[in-house]
Amino acid sequence: MTAPRTDDHLVTLTIGQLARRSEVPVRTLRFWSDEGLVPADRNGAGHRVYGPAAVARLDLVRTLRELGLGLDDVRAVLSRRRGVGEIAAAHVRALDDRIRELRAQRAVCTLLARTGDGDTPPDERSVTLMNDLARLSAAQRQHLIDDFVNEAFAGIDAGAPGAGIATAMRSMPAELPDDPTPEQVGAWVELAELVGDPGFRARCREMAVAGATVSEHRERQADPVAVAEHAGGALAAGVDPASPAAAAALERIPGVAGLSVVDRAAWADTVDLFADRRVERYWTLLGVLNGWPPAREPTIPAFEWFAAALHAAPVGQSSDQP
Repeated sequence: MTAPRTDDHLVTLTIGQLARRSEVPVRTLRFWSDEGLVPADRNGAGHRVYGPAAVARLDLVRTLRELGLGLDDVRAVLSRRRGVGEIAAAHVRALDDRIRELRAQRAVCTLLARTGDGDTPPDERSVTLMNDLARLSAAQRQHLIDDFVNEAFAGIDAGAPGAGIATAMRSMPAELPDDPTPEQVGAWVELAELVGDPGFRARCREMAVAGATVSEHRERQADPVAVAEHAGGALAAGVDPASPAAAAALERIPGVAGLSVVDRAAWADTVDLFADRRVERYWTLLGVLNGWPPAREPTIPAFEWFAAALHAAPVGQSSDQP
């Protein structure tokens, strides 16, 4: 509504007239006046009236508030304690953070929409965890990973064999993508649950200590390509690890032929110690978060079969069976 004018000059307005002109509710105008943001005079009847300066001030206050600035920031601009540019720059940073948060929440909702069947109530804990984790800052996410790695490698010399793996295990991305996919949110939730599992932490600690301090373990390293080909092939074919066919597959893996029963058992113990499906899953989840190329099929099942066959297959019993 156009404000009343006399001789082309803006006259004083009542609070109702100003509310209609500015489309700002009377209640809000009264509050801003009480806060000193929009000064008001009083007429003879004691009612609030607003002159030209107040009307101009209202336009600025309304614009700043519509942009999302808080009352303290608005007050700082009006008192010239802070420039509009300085406050606007800070507000841009806050908006960027909020936009990232909203995108993460959208990804969480998309993930829930995909996994929910409409009949079963969602797991309240999982929903809460997804939302909380997606909203963590980069520093908070990295702290969760660093805490886990620090515990697993505590006291291990950085120059010890295998200790360098700690650096790779810390390789969380500095930020989740600005627009994370549901798969990335799901990977982050699963990873956070994994590193928070005391059993998983203890298992990684066991592997880290053994790898850094027991030289025999480092000497019993099987060729992963050969294990995948021969042990993995036997596993896929349903070959029993204790069968003659298993013994034949073992003989094709470099280093196995000619080993004594004792040496085979020792090698199997090493494989059992370092072949852990959850650790392999850890790397897969990091890959999803970091945007690494998709992982190959899991390799740990082939190593598990390899260890079982080393334990079970009698020396010298081989077969020409594939």
